[in-house]
Amino acid sequence: MKAVLATDLSAASEATIENETCLGCLGRIGIEEMHLVTVIPSNVHAGMPGIDFEKRRRNAIRSYERVIEDAGFDVDVHVVRGTPHRRIRGIAETIGASLTLVGSRGKSPLENRVIGSTARNLARTTETPLLVNRIERAADDPDVVRQHLFQRMLYATDFSDNAERAFEAFSYLRHATQEATLVHVETPKDPGPSDDTDPETQLGERAEQLEGWGIETRTEIRRGDPTDEILAAETTYDPTTILVGSRGHSRLRRLLLGSVSEDLVARANGNVMLVPPERTR
Repeated sequence: MKAVLATDLSAASEATIENETCLGCLGRIGIEEMHLVTVIPSNVHAGMPGIDFEKRRRNAIRSYERVIEDAGFDVDVHVVRGTPHRRIRGIAETIGASLTLVGSRGKSPLENRVIGSTARNLARTTETPLLVNRIERAADDPDVVRQHLFQRMLYATDFSDNAERAFEAFSYLRHATQEATLVHVETPKDPGPSDDTDPETQLGERAEQLEGWGIETRTEIRRGDPTDEILAAETTYDPTTILVGSRGHSRLRRLLLGSVSEDLVARANGNVMLVPPERTR
């Protein structure tokens, strides 16, 4: 499996890349080849006085390359120019990546507009599973918030096709997962369950599958606003990563974003993994 690891060479990006535990988690789920990507913004020009961003970035990324090679991965480096989320997404699709990993501090409204904008734009548009690795916000020398990426998973489902596609990610995440919490949030607009769509039954079936893989699993049905209730479950169970399907078949729906997955990227305390709809051929 291949992964794209996007970096802006900031202290936050360094926290993701130099965390041996995080790299170990990626190895356990089957990642063998890592593509380091850094994007020089289109409005930065090589001829700007005293600045050679491309050369500086190539020099800086070499140390990250060595860290990842020492962890046992094959590494390819991409220093490209353009709009960050578009170039990251394009490289992921070109190489056939199974995962895109990007660090984000989140929480602050200003940082969500600037630092976090790449993560949010990827959440809207990615066609590759996206892992947003949460980094400490109020620190000059930040660290990752959760050392183990997949050890404790919180899977949120509305039983849609997109949610089922996200659940399928456990086929490889299970090699690094010890505990899972499966959550369904009922809203006032939900129709009453029929015999074959009872949420407790459906969650139970999924829990049985995970327990068969040796994952300690609990289920919970909550009621209210989906984003608020998923975040409340995060507070209760302290997962290392929230796993959820993302939606976005149309431009309008990407902007509104069904808005749960984008809200989770912005507001969750820990990591968030989004699994997009299957690509339309």
